[in-house]
Amino acid sequence: MPGLILAAPSSGSGKTTITLGLLRALSRRGVDVRGAKSGPDYIDPRFHEAACGRACPNLDAWAMSPDRIRSLASGEGLLLIEGAMGLFDGAPPDGKGATADLARILGLPVVLIVDASRLAGSVAPMVQGFAGFDPAVKIAGVILNATGSERHEAILARALAPLGLPVLGAIRRDRALSQPSRHLGLVQAGERPDLDAFLDAAADRVEAGIDLDALVKLAAPLPAAPRLAPIPAPASSIAVASDQAFAFAYPHLLTDWQRGGAMIHTFSPLADEPAPEADFIFLPGGYPELYAGHIAGNANFLGSLRAAAARGVSIYGECGGYMVLGQTLTDADGKRHKMAGLLDLETSFETRRLHLGYRKVQASTGPFAGTWAAHEFHYATTLSARGQPLFVAADAEGTKLGPMGLVNGSISGSFAHLIAPLA
Repeated sequence: MPGLILAAPSSGSGKTTITLGLLRALSRRGVDVRGAKSGPDYIDPRFHEAACGRACPNLDAWAMSPDRIRSLASGEGLLLIEGAMGLFDGAPPDGKGATADLARILGLPVVLIVDASRLAGSVAPMVQGFAGFDPAVKIAGVILNATGSERHEAILARALAPLGLPVLGAIRRDRALSQPSRHLGLVQAGERPDLDAFLDAAADRVEAGIDLDALVKLAAPLPAAPRLAPIPAPASSIAVASDQAFAFAYPHLLTDWQRGGAMIHTFSPLADEPAPEADFIFLPGGYPELYAGHIAGNANFLGSLRAAAARGVSIYGECGGYMVLGQTLTDADGKRHKMAGLLDLETSFETRRLHLGYRKVQASTGPFAGTWAAHEFHYATTLSARGQPLFVAADAEGTKLGPMGLVNGSISGSFAHLIAPLA
C-alpha cells in the first residue's frame, strides 16, 4: 500500500494539526487512511487514531531496526507518517533517528510543511536547500502553513515556481486551530471533550486549502514487510495500568506480547481499580504528578500492588509508573503524597528539571534483562533513590550516564521508556 511522509524544516511548523486535518478529511471522503508518528511520542499517535479510527504506530529510526520499521509501517490503506522536529534533526552525534531516515528506509516521498508566517521570497532558497540536501530524500511537494492572506500566498507561490515542486496548498493562520499543551507535549486526546469538533475544524481547513487528490497521488508504494519474531513478553499474563495518568505504553510492545501468546488485562488506577490477578504488573508512564493526591487516596489500587508484591508478583514501573512505586511523590505545589512504597524512591515536581534523550540501557536482572534502546523524557527531580540499580545507561553518543532505576526483589522500574531490545 502507498505511503507519504509529512515533515517540516523545524518544530512548531504545524505538522501535527495539518496531519490530523488530512487524516480526518481523507477519512470523511471514504479513503482508507492511517497515520504513523516518527520517533518516541505517546501523545500525537492517539490524536491520529481519533482522526481516522486506525491504530497509529511509532516508527523510531534510532531505536528500531529497518526491518522492524518496515514491519510496523505495513498494512492496508494510505499511510501518512508525521515527522518529528525538523526533517534532518536526529540524535547526536550523527543525526540518527531523523524523519529523513524513515524516508530512506521506506523509500517514501516527503511533503514539506513550511511555516510561512514570517517568509516571503526567502521561502524559495529554504525549500531548495531541503530539496537538494540529500538525493535519497525526495521532497515531492510543499504545503504552506500560517499564511496571512491571498496576496501573501501568491508571493510565496511565485517565489517557489522556479523550483518545479508542486505547492499543494496553503493553510491560513487560525488561532482556533492551536492546541493546548503541557510539559510533555499536547494535552492528551482523551482529555479533550471538544476533540471531534477540533478534528473536524482542522479537516475543514485542510479541505479548503489543500489539493487532496494531488497529495494522494504523490504517495509511493511501501516496501515489502518482513516477518519478525515478536518481542518476548515478560510473562504469560500481564496487567497493564491504563488511564489518563498511565497512558504512555508503546502499542507495538503490547501487540508483540499478545502475538507471543501473553494475555493482557487493563485496569484504571485513577478509578481505584485493583490490579487484576496476573504474573506481571506494568505501570506505564503518563502524568501521575497531576493526580498524585487522587492516587494516594486510592486504597484498592495501592493495596493491590502491595499485596501482589507480598506474593512475589513481578511489578515494573516506567517513568510515571516508577514514581508511583516509590515512597513519595511531591507535586508542583510542593505537597508530598504517599505512593505504593515498594521502592526506596522519592521524587518531586516542585523544582522541575528536564531529562531528555535516547538511552541505551542494560540490565542483568529483572523482567527486561539484556540491552534495550530506550528514551527518557520527564521533568521530575529524584530526591533520593536507595537500593540496587536496575540499569546501566548511556546516552545516544555512548557517554556513560551511570546507574538508572531500582530493583527490589520482584519490584523494579526506571525513568527509561523501553522501545526495543538490542542484539
